[in-house]
Amino acid sequence: MNTMKKFLVILVLLLVPVCSFASETPVWIEATGEACLGEIDTPKEVKERARRDAQKNALEKAVGVFIKSHTLVSNSQLAEDLVYASVRGRIEKTEVLHEGWDQNERDRFRVTIKSLVKPVYPEKGTGLAVKVFLSKTDLREGDLVKIFYEADSDCYVYLFSIAADGSVTLLLPNSNQKDNFTKARTVREFPPPESPVRLTAAFLPGHAKAFAEERIKLIATRHRENLLPLGFREGMFNVYDSRSTGMISDLVKRLNQLDITEWAESTAVYTLRK
Repeated sequence: MNTMKKFLVILVLLLVPVCSFASETPVWIEATGEACLGEIDTPKEVKERARRDAQKNALEKAVGVFIKSHTLVSNSQLAEDLVYASVRGRIEKTEVLHEGWDQNERDRFRVTIKSLVKPVYPEKGTGLAVKVFLSKTDLREGDLVKIFYEADSDCYVYLFSIAADGSVTLLLPNSNQKDNFTKARTVREFPPPESPVRLTAAFLPGHAKAFAEERIKLIATRHRENLLPLGFREGMFNVYDSRSTGMISDLVKRLNQLDITEWAESTAVYTLRK
């Protein structure tokens, strides 16, 4: 790639049916929690804290199971995993498998439980709102396209492009444009006007049909968050293929830890024709 004329061929997401969420069936999860006896604590308080810790760990593990299940169901639509983070867990019942004071640390109480956790999908409350749109929604192969986005509050923006082979390309931030902060009610564009980067619409090699559909996914967080702990690789953009499902799941889990009013997502859809 010529460093003076860098460009990204936007990968095309083939038309596929919208996949439903993973099963609503609750799952049994085993988890361990612990707490230490302080100078003013009673043994009863310590045991209760340990049980709450075990339940919290069970919920976190259950959410991971729900996400993994959904990824397996819709592996060709990893774009949807990026908004699956609204799933929560609710404990339906709990059984104590074993509990007791640690033999080596006598002030540490540990409990292992088995909990039946049901997935819950809460409605997104009022909070951060964002929108993303394109310079064109009906593209011909070879057309240049711009991505525009706007938020109603100051926030940090992540832009993703989704490929037909299940790969996810992180467009923003990138190694040349690490600053992904945007001011409220300010329309921003990507690539920025001064950038040598160009986004060019193109079909995937071997695509036989004359029509396809593409999505650009935007995720915004109200505060700076470490959504992508893997950091930047060499080159302009990071591409995560179907073997990088763990990265997607980690991203979803991180979003799941945020209050639903602290982040938002938006999708831009356009068609590509030969």
